Amino acid sequence: MTQQIVVIGAGVIGMTIALELQRRGHAVLVLDKEGVAAQTSAGNAGAFAFSEVEPLATPGIMKKAPKWLLDPLGPLSIPPAYAVQIAPWMYRFWRASQPGRYAELLAAQASLMQLSSAALERLIPAVDGEAMMQRDGQMQLYESEAEYRASLPAWEVRRQHGIDFELLESPEAIAEKQPGLSPRFTHAGFTPNWLNTVDPKKWVERLAQTFQNRQGRIERRDIQALVPQQSGMRLETAEGPVDATKVVVAAGAWSHHIARTLGDRFPLETERGYNTTLPEGAFDLRMHLSFSRHGFVASRINNGVRIGGAVELGGLNLAPNFKRADTLLHKAEEFLPGLKTEGGTQWMGFRPSMPDSIPVIGVSPNASCVFYAFGHGHLGLTQSAGTAELVGAMVDRQAPPISPAPFAAGRF
Repeated sequence: MTQQIVVIGAGVIGMTIALELQRRGHAVLVLDKEGVAAQTSAGNAGAFAFSEVEPLATPGIMKKAPKWLLDPLGPLSIPPAYAVQIAPWMYRFWRASQPGRYAELLAAQASLMQLSSAALERLIPAVDGEAMMQRDGQMQLYESEAEYRASLPAWEVRRQHGIDFELLESPEAIAEKQPGLSPRFTHAGFTPNWLNTVDPKKWVERLAQTFQNRQGRIERRDIQALVPQQSGMRLETAEGPVDATKVVVAAGAWSHHIARTLGDRFPLETERGYNTTLPEGAFDLRMHLSFSRHGFVASRINNGVRIGGAVELGGLNLAPNFKRADTLLHKAEEFLPGLKTEGGTQWMGFRPSMPDSIPVIGVSPNASCVFYAFGHGHLGLTQSAGTAELVGAMVDRQAPPISPAPFAAGRF
């Protein structure tokens, strides 16, 4: 079977790219081992976090890491069984946090965020998706004057990049926007243009259904290798070979395994994120809430509440540690008095992360017909539409909407 383009991955990145390539006139086949939105896209917080322009690798962050790592249930943890394996990635992360490199990464992240915000607004009407959006804003919460003051440089960075926000300096000002919070939160930053989807899984399913309604095809296949051919690429799968003239690898946390079959090696690691989704009526949540110091968020999903976040650098194979989800829920119960914690559903997902905090979006160094789009960390949903437009321009050999250089596949 021959297709013009095969997209590997039916999560939010892969499906958004498939729709964009289809819009550009290409015949597209999407392949995924588990099916549409079966992994990280199924259970994330549902946020389009365009205001989060700072990369994770910020100057001085490594001074904080030892304190975090001492708490196995804290906002950042590395299971002892994975510590040696993660060491090279952590070294690259430290190098990316140096001031000069940080400035370059900040500029790249901001450019992709700006593109992604505009691209999402083009995508929503194209899939009749406005009813799936919640345009309620987001509040980032602080527990003291000192914590708030320490956050001000980051708010200044947002201001410099044109992000609208309002700073709140009393529990009363916070309560006007979100009643029911613990008075321990004395300060906050409110970003009114932040938006969430009502359900990230349903959003990707909407993209997939639109794609299929326009004669796009989606198949469940286990990709084992990419094999160069004279005029394109052969995909070896457990179900048999598939030939394509071009291939886009957007398989999230599994992408580097596929890339390795071409000889391309990437320092991709996995931020394992945990959450608990509570049913409708759990809390009167008016907007997305970020508990900065504690590394987790509360978001409204299908009128219920999803409590989740934190980072566990533990790869793909270790068993989940759902004590982390329990810890977040207990903290949320303290921070949101009156939160009903009964009837929740726990989940763990794999966020694919590069050590410099920005994704790989570019052509394979070893195969000009293969394009990579992975490594977005906790910003895959946020950056999906911008990534799709950037990949579309690359595939069609057109001038890209932003500079692709910072995201190049060969930068490592």
